[in-house]
Amino acid sequence: MNDDGRLCFPQSMVEEQIAGACKSFTYYGRNPKHDFTVGGDSVYFGTGGAAVQTLDIDSGEYRPSTLNDLYDFTRLMDTLNNVSWFTRCCVATDVPDNYDLDVNTAYTLLVGTEKPVGTSFTLAEHVDPIIDMFDMALGGEGKFRERPFCKAHISPVISPLRYGEDAVDVALACMRRGVPINNIVAAQSGATSPATLAGMLSSTLAETLAALIMVNVFEPGYPMIFSNWPLVIDLRTGSFCGGGGEITLLNAASAQLSNYLGLPSGAASSMSDAKAVDAQMGLEKALSAVSVGLSGCNMVYESAGMTASLLGASFESFLIDDEMISHVYRVLRGVEVTEETLGFEAIREAVSGEGHFLGGEHTLAAMQRDYFYPSDLSDRQEPRTWQETGGQDMWQRANLKAKQILAEHRPNYLDPATDAAIRAKYNIQLTF
Repeated sequence: MNDDGRLCFPQSMVEEQIAGACKSFTYYGRNPKHDFTVGGDSVYFGTGGAAVQTLDIDSGEYRPSTLNDLYDFTRLMDTLNNVSWFTRCCVATDVPDNYDLDVNTAYTLLVGTEKPVGTSFTLAEHVDPIIDMFDMALGGEGKFRERPFCKAHISPVISPLRYGEDAVDVALACMRRGVPINNIVAAQSGATSPATLAGMLSSTLAETLAALIMVNVFEPGYPMIFSNWPLVIDLRTGSFCGGGGEITLLNAASAQLSNYLGLPSGAASSMSDAKAVDAQMGLEKALSAVSVGLSGCNMVYESAGMTASLLGASFESFLIDDEMISHVYRVLRGVEVTEETLGFEAIREAVSGEGHFLGGEHTLAAMQRDYFYPSDLSDRQEPRTWQETGGQDMWQRANLKAKQILAEHRPNYLDPATDAAIRAKYNIQLTF
């Protein structure tokens, strides 16, 4: 403790904690086909957020989010190939009690998907009952620790440079039960961190390291995602800005810093300020998703479904963003250079033969190997055909597809006996 009452860590201690920290871990799904490794060179896209409003799929207007909205978002995401995990994207505002909210959020994740999931805990005493519920879902005491499929989103450091007592208590409670930690530092430029980009990255890196130390002094090597999410505010108004070049650059840079330290990295993208699923939303989301993806970020959060500077969530946006991520993955794959892909023989055949590459074996092989073909959400028709087939925009097409999925895909991934046992023990408020 220094003379100002501040807790200071020697450089040697920080370096020692980084060296002994977890470098990679398996993020489990309840179904093993959804397992993946966090760390190294891997890049995965998933969700986040705590939207208090939902863009209604019928009226197209914003309204308070409900528990049934969370179930609908969960089961919609369950069908999306490019969203690797689901962190609850909205807050059930119709569940006022904090304990019931945490329990019902966790239960909804259980019934809606078998992918890896993430949630938050308001207080430390909420952790044990929820992990007990997870044990019940997996078949018995201690089963969750064997395959921890849910990570905790925790912000143990409050910018600027302070530990938050409640969040630290939650982190320690999670560690006692084997819950992987997604440590989030979400400072705001010019408010809780310096306004300059370099100053903000320096300050928030120090804060995220403080969280890493806090975890590792209690349990060295504990699975933790080093999630530094620098957030930008519009300094003219003080409002949060989810889209734009600055927040894109900051999150990509923060991921590079985490990767440089060899730690499992987490950053945010696709936090558009647009309220409608429109051109502004598309440009802001694509800009950030491809940039943060190219940075090598292991866990790209907020990558699907979020609108209105994280205040809202949209069913249509989930589908459109999933398709966007397909294109981002194609960019990340890069250009493969081999004798086959260079195509010397194909070039020689074309120039000495029919003068084009259409229909050639080299072209047909590349068609299947090198190109991504979007779904019917994206339009590649010529104008007259587009008009004759209804002239719908992407939001309209996604609206119809989302309604179809929600009508057909109504999972409950708990068997009836387990579901009944959980409902007998907890105040479960979700109705199907």
